[in-house]
Order: sequence, then C-alpha cells, then structure tokens
Amino acid sequence: MEPSRTRPESLFDGHTLEDHHANDSKTRYHMHTIPHSRSNKRDRLSNMNTKIDILRAQISKVYLGDSPAIDWIICCLLARGHVLLEDVPGVGKTLLASTLAKSIDCPFARIQLTPDMLPADLLGVSIFSNDGSSLRFMPGPIFTSILLADEINRTTPRTQSALLEAMSEAQVSIEGKTHKLNEPFMVVATQNPAEFEGTYPLPENQLDRFLMRISMGYPNARAEVELLDLRPATTVLENITPVIHADDVIAMQELVDKVHLSESIRQYIVEIARASRDSNEILVGLSPRGSLALAQACRAKAWMDGRDFVEPDDVLTLLVPVCAHRIVIDGAGTGAHWVLAAELIESIARLVPSPV
Repeated sequence: MEPSRTRPESLFDGHTLEDHHANDSKTRYHMHTIPHSRSNKRDRLSNMNTKIDILRAQISKVYLGDSPAIDWIICCLLARGHVLLEDVPGVGKTLLASTLAKSIDCPFARIQLTPDMLPADLLGVSIFSNDGSSLRFMPGPIFTSILLADEINRTTPRTQSALLEAMSEAQVSIEGKTHKLNEPFMVVATQNPAEFEGTYPLPENQLDRFLMRISMGYPNARAEVELLDLRPATTVLENITPVIHADDVIAMQELVDKVHLSESIRQYIVEIARASRDSNEILVGLSPRGSLALAQACRAKAWMDGRDFVEPDDVLTLLVPVCAHRIVIDGAGTGAHWVLAAELIESIARLVPSPV
C-alpha cells in the first residue's frame, strides 16, 4: 500500500506528521510555524484554482458544446502541451480556441493554413533593410504565446513540419540562428476528419507532439437551441476580455510541475505503455514521449482538481485524449480509425493492475 497522500511531507516543510507529535516542545514549535506555511500554500493553491474556475466559466459562456473539452484544453495549457481539436466543420473548434486565447492576457495569433502556404509564412523571413546593406529578420506568426493553427491538415507536410521544433522545444531555427519563443507557448490546432477532401493527414511524428487530441462532438439539443439565440461567434466572443495574465499561467505551470507522482503511479503508466508495445493489434505502441505526456497531463488534472498528488483515476481518465493518437494501427486515420485506437488503449489499460 502507498503511504497516505492526503498530507504529503511538503505541507510540513520537511517535517513528517510523526515529528509533529514527537514531544511537547516540537509540537509547540510546529503549532507555531507549520500551519502558517501550510496555510500560505493552500491559500495560493486556492487562489490559482479560483482563477481556473473563472477561466472555465468565461469559456463556457461562449463555447456551448462539450464541457470536458474545456477542461482538456485548460489541462493542456497547464501541462505546457499542445492540443489538436478534430471534428467536422461547424462544431466550435475555432471558437473554443479563440475564446481561450482571448481570455488570457498574452499575445495571440491565428493562421489559416492552406495548401499554398510555405514554412516561411509561419516562421518568418529575412528581408533587406531600407538601405539594402543588411538583412533584417521579420518574425512570423509563430512568435506569439497562443497560436491558433486553423485547419492544420489542409496545408502540405512541408509546412506542417515547420511546427515540429517549436512544439518540442519552444524555439525555432531559421538561417542558422535559434530564436526562443514566448513563455507560455501553446499551439491549438484544428483539423477536419481525414476522409474530407483536400486534407493532408498529419504524420505520426507530428501527431506525437500534441499532448491531446480532442474530438469535439455536437452540442446537446438544449445547447444548440441556446446557440441559435446567442450566436456567440458574432456577439459574445467580440466582448471577451482577459481574466488571467500570462504570468498567472506560468505560475500555475510551475505548481503543476510540483504535483507528486508516486512510484506506483509511475510504474502504472510504464506498464500500460509496455503493454501497448506488446499488443498484437498495435503496430507501434506508446513511446517514452507518450508516457511523459501522460504523466504531465495527470499532474495538471490533479492540480485542477485541487490535489497535489496523482491518482490512478487520473491516468485512466486521460488515457484516450493523451494516448490514442500516439499508437499506430492498421488503416487510414479516419474517424473509425481513432475510435478503434481509443478502444484498444482502453482495453489494454483494463488488463494492467491498478496500484490502488
């Protein structure tokens, strides 16, 4: 059994609960100092969680679709990940991404990807100065904090690959020079299903850079009726103002990094990954990058739930959005393909003993 994780040692500034009760003098010392430290930590956590609640509520005013999609995109932000929103046209992919970006006080850029777009249209290009004596670098739209790459699978693989370094290392290399990107940096990409005409399916190495792939789905009947009256894309969205600052996001990301991932949870994630590699139904299983992504997403979810430790349920909840697009199975990347991949990774996880 794992030791109790409801009172981790970090809350006691390096002192255990047993030290706290060792003798009267130590008890008096802890009674004077520890509650103050613990209170400060809890107050800060509560303050940050309140900001997340405010962000979630604001997005919900504009995007009336599936509420888990809102939590997942916030989870990606806190985990320093990128998100791929995929579904049929008209279900609110761009609306969700735009609302998130406008709700944060940080630079935002939107690019509409097309077949004739070149990598330089994303990254930037060097041009001659006015006197023609030197080259001057003109940054492209990727030099922002939140980049909305709309219909990413309508541009060519050459242009798609221009995002690889940025998504992996938060930097781009242009003409022999490395340029750091903003902090925070997040790519929110939308794409139509691969069976639609005029699409270039993302290669596996590109898909692996996205922390989550989220299928939006249609809104329920009640939300769709409200949608007809509200018309959020042309009314509410224009009045959206930031509710959190970029510095708040960075601070939250640092807190997420400190969420405890016990040895048993780490072992659980690795066993699921190894089981996917051993499956006869999967051509390429979950990579170590996928294991790292799942672990970090679990930290973010635990933090959003007000915990400083990860539970097995966090792993199971995030398994499909984080892992299904990372495994390779027979068939084209159609909607049915993704459904089968999700079913396979879930069936594999059910065979792996849970640590609790």
